[in-house]
Amino acid sequence: GLLATAGVATSEAVHVAVAAAGLAALFAAVPVAFTVVRVVGAAYLIYLGVQTLRHRRDVPDAAPAGVPGRRAYLNGLLTNLLNPKMVTFTIAFLPQFIDPGLGHVWAQFAILGAVLIALEFLVDGTVGVLAGRIGDWLRRRRTAQRRLNTAVGTLFIGLGVRLAAER
Repeated sequence: GLLATAGVATSEAVHVAVAAAGLAALFAAVPVAFTVVRVVGAAYLIYLGVQTLRHRRDVPDAAPAGVPGRRAYLNGLLTNLLNPKMVTFTIAFLPQFIDPGLGHVWAQFAILGAVLIALEFLVDGTVGVLAGRIGDWLRRRRTAQRRLNTAVGTLFIGLGVRLAAER
């Protein structure tokens, strides 16, 4: 839950820093750079989908001990860091609100980025906590959990394939 959310927030800080450093200009000048991010992100989504499908029938009887903190953090970090949609969103979104005429462009990026990260942490953290509560319900309904695992795995693979096929 919250450690994965912290990983997502950390990766968003990287996206904000990259936007501030002008990666948007790099992607425009060197389209292959974005293609690399897109393909790596697609491969990671497909990997997550395949792993979910491979283990969809592994329905635990009891609540899992939990993903170790470091692993949860790294999962959140990598999932968001390699998500080209988030890279694109951050690079396209934040600069719209920067006014070079006001000076201190880095400070403007830092403030806007901090607000974005705080809001993202609040929303993602809330979703993570609620998902934990739903997990208790799903553990009592093994068929529902298997179906959900199948749907999520298939969705991740589909998103990865779609992302890889985009131009």
